[in-house]
Amino acid sequence: MTEPCESVAPDSRDKPFLSVVIPVFNEEENLPELGRRLLATLTALSDSFEIIFVDDGSLDRSWEIIFQLHQENPQQVRGLQFIRNFGQHPAIFAGFQAARGEVIVTLDADLQNPPEEIPKLVAKLAEGYDTVGGWREVRRDSFFRRLPSAFINWLMSKVTGVHLHDYGCMLRAYRREVIDSINQCQESTSFIPALANIYARRITEVPVHHAERTRGQSKYSLVKLIRLNFDFMTGFSHLPIHAVGILGLVIALLGLGFGLFLMLRRLWVGPEVEGVFTLFAILFVFAGLQMFGLALIGEYVGRIYREVRQRPRFVVREEVGN
Repeated sequence: MTEPCESVAPDSRDKPFLSVVIPVFNEEENLPELGRRLLATLTALSDSFEIIFVDDGSLDRSWEIIFQLHQENPQQVRGLQFIRNFGQHPAIFAGFQAARGEVIVTLDADLQNPPEEIPKLVAKLAEGYDTVGGWREVRRDSFFRRLPSAFINWLMSKVTGVHLHDYGCMLRAYRREVIDSINQCQESTSFIPALANIYARRITEVPVHHAERTRGQSKYSLVKLIRLNFDFMTGFSHLPIHAVGILGLVIALLGLGFGLFLMLRRLWVGPEVEGVFTLFAILFVFAGLQMFGLALIGEYVGRIYREVRQRPRFVVREEVGN
């Protein structure tokens, strides 16, 4: 018996001060240590908190461990289990809908962002900020992970107008008002850090420690990172399609000028054969740009198609702790 996403609405009774939302996908090796360290950190920080694990269709023993953590800490630990893998951001959306705290923190389950850094974000939020992001000054990832992240950080800063060093760090803290606004958004795909910037007035970030992954495997391949970049670019800006349009106009003008040049040269010098391969090369460039432009338009049309279908972002199979 499955339950739709609306079933995870927060209970208004006994609201905690702090909610920590953790998306989980095949992290059985990290969950026991994460639970132990997280409970110790939050107990020292506040006597009113909840931890919401969202099992994003794991194929290992992740849900069993989450259930065990709930049994050992029934007042602090809650869990949601999806019927299949919907993705990290839908899992966070589910956690946001279930969260009851006045302060909501998101954290990955891989222990690369230590839970001991949470008090640093909460303290910064208390200074009057609406959103506080973690900034991994020294990243323990490979070059192939850092390169696309650097690009998306630069692009997001340009598009959103909010300069942050690290949009990709999932260790972030939000005020209740920001989360309430995010929960009203119904788009099927979205990038939460950029979405939060729309509804937050004061935004900042603080340096946080970043550790190497010692157990398990990363869930973000290069293809998924590229997919995430496309979701951001097409979901928050028309800049890509405008850029392609401007590029097409420039190329058309260059092509017109080049055609005029060839016509005048034919009148003055006469026909030639040597330049045929140059023409082929130029043709291939134009064809490639046309295919790229069509693909970009298709990306926007595909997003419209997904929104029109109005399918739920996630479906919950089981819930514990509510």
